[in-house]
Amino acid sequence: MISPELVGLIGVGVLLVLLAAGVPIGVGLILVGLGGLAVLISPEAALIKGGVVSFEVISKYELGVLPLFLLMAHLCFAAGASRDFFDVAARFVGHRRGGLALASIGGCAGFGAISGSSLATVATISSVALPEMRKAGYNPGFAAGALAAGGTLGSLIPPSGALIVFGIIAEQSIGKLFAASIIPAASQAAFYLVTIVLLCAVNPALGPATPRTPWRERLGALRKIVDLVVLIVFVLGGLMIGWFTPTEAASVGVVGALLLLVVRRRFSLAAIGEALRATLQTAGMIYVVIIGALIFATFISVTGMTEMMSGAVTDFHASPVVAIVVMTLVLLVLGSFLDGVALMLLTTPIFLPIAVQLGYSPIWFGIFLVRTMEIGFVHPPLGLNIYVIQGLAKDLSLGTIFRGIVPFLLSDFLHLALLIAVPALALWLPAVVA
Repeated sequence: MISPELVGLIGVGVLLVLLAAGVPIGVGLILVGLGGLAVLISPEAALIKGGVVSFEVISKYELGVLPLFLLMAHLCFAAGASRDFFDVAARFVGHRRGGLALASIGGCAGFGAISGSSLATVATISSVALPEMRKAGYNPGFAAGALAAGGTLGSLIPPSGALIVFGIIAEQSIGKLFAASIIPAASQAAFYLVTIVLLCAVNPALGPATPRTPWRERLGALRKIVDLVVLIVFVLGGLMIGWFTPTEAASVGVVGALLLLVVRRRFSLAAIGEALRATLQTAGMIYVVIIGALIFATFISVTGMTEMMSGAVTDFHASPVVAIVVMTLVLLVLGSFLDGVALMLLTTPIFLPIAVQLGYSPIWFGIFLVRTMEIGFVHPPLGLNIYVIQGLAKDLSLGTIFRGIVPFLLSDFLHLALLIAVPALALWLPAVVA
């Protein structure tokens, strides 16, 4: 008779094959999870478990935070928030060497605080910033690399969709996860800024300076984002200091975004309808993914794979840091051919219990996992951010963009090592605001 652990390994292998064949991640997780439970327990029990999980997910009050934050983001897009943050940063630092690249990082950070998505961030800011940088004579690979790296900030900066999904499947406080992400996200952006400054100091031709913008135009651009900044600070700040629950914060954000539409004179039934359509489409897809992840996690727990791997770590007498480094290497390898959400949902049921047993906080692990997942967005051969940029600038070869991302990848590895070595980067702020 096949052991449960072997069934678990076979299930993981089948899931990888399904994903490689192009099966949607949610469907793959559901098929493997139900199939594995049917083999280990019974087909009837598997179907009952699938129904129970589906009902619990759909009726879960806390999960309302996801479509509400998505609706807030799409309403902000309708209000014309796509290029405002980049415009402000470009006017303030564009006259320096690499200034437009620095501005693209700032634009990605600001837009990420609205969108909560890496792919949305890189697509939106690149459509604005890449033509400006190329017009200014920037090296194409350098410009594309800065944008691809900056786009990953959208996955970590609150209201991060990835952190919301992790919080739901790992049963962790979304507010604490958002607070924990602030310092890692800020330091990640700082690493990218330093990388740009150093590269342009060594080779000024990479990012030539542009004419200085008068202060009147700078202040005019700054006034355009005041309402957005106030909305973001009020929603996320209120969430972190306990004024709102996550769902209440998202609801306040939606009301604030509607007010933005009115103030900016962009309120219309067409804008509201498009925002609702996009929100429902994305939320429906994510709900299926979450249901699949929870069914797959149940299957993994029944197989005993987690206990087996935890026992192997204990028997090996590896230090917690060594174990985390091994997990990092596995995540980076898997991230080279899996997209970020698939990577998170596949590995969380396996790695999270091991990390907790080693003494790591689940909150820290969530930040670590998303940070590692972000590297997959720019890591060859998949590197979804790379393909988004290549789709916007078809004359740029993938090789050119991948070469341009190398210095930023090195920065990513250094930042990830710092996060592993100093867990307080993620844990200090949640402890202060708790």
